[in-house]
Amino acid sequence: MKKIYHLSSCSTNVRIIKEINPGSDVELQDIKKEGIDEKTLDWLKEKMGSYEALFSKKAMKYRSMGLNKMELSEADFKKYMLEEYTFLKRPFMINGEEVFIGNSKKVVAEAVESFNS
Repeated sequence: MKKIYHLSSCSTNVRIIKEINPGSDVELQDIKKEGIDEKTLDWLKEKMGSYEALFSKKAMKYRSMGLNKMELSEADFKKYMLEEYTFLKRPFMINGEEVFIGNSKKVVAEAVESFNS
């Protein structure tokens, strides 16, 4: 599977997709229009080691909902990501068995290399 879960209204995600320059064999999914499904989220958790690794603590709702003051369990992280796209770190880039999550320079460089090799 080659797929990029992104937010089309996010300029950083748009820039990263341009950098990757995905071919027609790569599916793009806007997580605001179509959220991530539980099966995919579980698969990503297995790859990354935890739901917390997939969770964005930079989301505005993280503070406004008071989640930053709570002790969240793995089940909580999963629940919030399935309920609200804003809690997903993005983009999620999947190239076969390789997974790249986030927008750090290192992650983006690795994704560009993977998708263009």
